[in-house]
Amino acid sequence: MRRTPRTSALLGLIVSGSMLSSLAADLPVREVILYKNGVGYIERGGALPAGASARLDFQSSEMNDVLKSLTVRDASGGTVNGIRYDSAEPVEKKLAAYPFHLGEGQALSALLDQMKGATVEVQMGSGVVAGVVTGGRELKGANGTDKEQLLLLTGDGVLRTIDLEGVTSLKFTDPELQRQLTEYLAALTASRSQEKKSVYLDSSNDRARTLSVSYLIPAPIWKSTYRLLFDAAGAATLEGWAIVDNMTGEDWTGVRLALVSGRPVSFISQLYSPRYVTRQTVDDQDVVAAVPRRFGGNIGAGSGGVIGGIAGGVPGGVGGGVSESRVMAMETAPSSIPNDIQTREAGELFEYRFGSPVTVKKNESAMLPFLQTKVGARKLLIWTSGVHPMNAAELTNSTGKTLDAGPVTVFDDGSYAGEALVDVVKQGDKRLVGFAIDQGTRIENRVESEREVAQEVRLNRGVLTVRSALKMTTTYTIKNVDAKDKRLIIEHPLRTSTKITSAQPTETTTTARRFEIALKAKSDEKFVVTEEALLTTTHQVSSLTPDALLIYQRGKISDAGRRALEDIAARKQAIAQTGTDLASIDRQLAEIAQDQKRLRENIGSLSNIAAQQDQVQRYAKQLSDQETAIAGLRDRQASLRRQRDSQQADLNAVIEKLSF
Repeated sequence: MRRTPRTSALLGLIVSGSMLSSLAADLPVREVILYKNGVGYIERGGALPAGASARLDFQSSEMNDVLKSLTVRDASGGTVNGIRYDSAEPVEKKLAAYPFHLGEGQALSALLDQMKGATVEVQMGSGVVAGVVTGGRELKGANGTDKEQLLLLTGDGVLRTIDLEGVTSLKFTDPELQRQLTEYLAALTASRSQEKKSVYLDSSNDRARTLSVSYLIPAPIWKSTYRLLFDAAGAATLEGWAIVDNMTGEDWTGVRLALVSGRPVSFISQLYSPRYVTRQTVDDQDVVAAVPRRFGGNIGAGSGGVIGGIAGGVPGGVGGGVSESRVMAMETAPSSIPNDIQTREAGELFEYRFGSPVTVKKNESAMLPFLQTKVGARKLLIWTSGVHPMNAAELTNSTGKTLDAGPVTVFDDGSYAGEALVDVVKQGDKRLVGFAIDQGTRIENRVESEREVAQEVRLNRGVLTVRSALKMTTTYTIKNVDAKDKRLIIEHPLRTSTKITSAQPTETTTTARRFEIALKAKSDEKFVVTEEALLTTTHQVSSLTPDALLIYQRGKISDAGRRALEDIAARKQAIAQTGTDLASIDRQLAEIAQDQKRLRENIGSLSNIAAQQDQVQRYAKQLSDQETAIAGLRDRQASLRRQRDSQQADLNAVIEKLSF
């Protein structure tokens, strides 16, 4: 289908006079606060003329946080009656609510055919014709072009056919219909930019206002990086730099910038997307059955120490923290940075606020200094595992500020010494910063354990409680091959079930006990850590053997307890002997029974042989003698069983009453 240019442009003439233009006030960014939990606080401010609207543009992914946190303040004393914003409703659902439809490449006559009953004013060369739309149609022209026509019922009752090619303008006289068409086209325009959503702040027409608007949006976390610089005398300077990223899509020009250390809870709540519920259909009757309702139920260490540790470092550092041959020769004087950073505790958080305005262009990043101060630090070695310890600095946070987590680059007397990672360090706390391997020190460790004899033995109502000790000895063999003294910290594994019985640790962390050792130049040292673990076991005395009881007698036990265990052991031995005697009788009876079986089989096979009668008589005599022996053994067996039962009853009575 091909239309003339004039007919194709006519749709624009219909709405050209009705598109609303509003004065958009500028609310520039005034303040930015970045957090460690993935959000950023933005504050804007500016004047809003009377009757104007301020428009704030966001990405669709930012709208949930904006709607959750948006705050508007009117510094001129007015009130904010409401805020409107672009809906997240699908454009198809929006457009379906209108009584007409504009399809892709749709003819003007097809649109007018949907407007049956609407009053219009049509401007043509001969003048203006007004009337009611009765339809629109397309006709195939003789020259192969499409011809579009409007069927119009005029006020005098005449039905006219108007060729749209000759129409210069067409206006719907119904303001509501004109408004709907304008909104329809605006929705189509907005749908072409799904990622861009706008929030509108409208001013009443009475007077101008001064607005301050703040909100949270998703933002990259800011990052910390430090430089720890030791001078030739060993004094340390700590520099802190913050890396910030402006991914908001607009420039931050001369803004107030603050960075917050800490991780407040933050989450995404689906506020932007419309939510629909399925409702019941109820007939329009005088009596309607009650719908179901559901109701919710009622709901009603060593001697002190530092917790934490440091990871990091690179091989090939400096022995004992002092470089003999510089790895990288360079000038490492502190940076020339302004000292206008204001800090404050904000609950559990800590804020760094820059005193000078900051400018960061959109889609750019900046590295901003937030700290430069002398800091308490001493160089030493720290060993956790392996052969060589690490060069480290014991860093005490005397800055008066919370130090955020981040990488630390260490420079020692003008040389690059290594790198480390440090966790958050509160004011007054300290960390060990390990930054290089000390190849001039070697450490070996050997662990030996020894189970001691029972230290304490108690018995009550037949239960024997034994407390014993397990001794562990760890020997650290340390060799310092360098011609200088060193300070070494050994991190000995923390076993919560043991106590140290040798020299006490200087610090205790969540994973280790720390021992500090002074190493002489070119020396071999041995350092021994002994630990003791107390073990408690319980036993039923009735289940213990006499030998086990004799072992427990050698522990820490009272004389009365020792005599009691000896008595119990003797009684158990007597019972065991009775059991042995019973077992012997059982074996004899079994042997006799087996022999009698053999004799009876022989007698049965020889009874019918006359020449074997004498042998049969001898077998019969043996059977008779064995029966006499069996009777005696069974009497003895019964007696031993009565004896064993009596012995066991006496032992049980003794055990039940015994306590020590």
